[in-house]
Amino acid sequence: MVKDVDRRFREILQEVCDENEVNIVELEVMPDHVHLFANALPSISPSDIMAKVKGVTSRKLRQEFKHLHHLPSLWTRSFFCSTAGNVSSETIQRYIKEQKTRG
Repeated sequence: MVKDVDRRFREILQEVCDENEVNIVELEVMPDHVHLFANALPSISPSDIMAKVKGVTSRKLRQEFKHLHHLPSLWTRSFFCSTAGNVSSETIQRYIKEQKTRG
């Protein structure tokens, strides 16, 4: 996801998160994946958050960008989720911010 797709993805993601009371702490969009550090109430599970994010962003981006029309979905069904209990929030934010500058 680059240029206009990256920009629009960020807008849609923010809308989905706002609707579901999910706070984006840090975000880095890479060409082929996304790093998202978010804070949510315990009443919404990580899998529910990801299902909404992936479903809405995939549908809207494929509708808006012709070069994505041929894709059945933008995302795989997999994702990695972890709690921030073992490291500080600052460490996670720094890790995500540094992703674009890594090899």
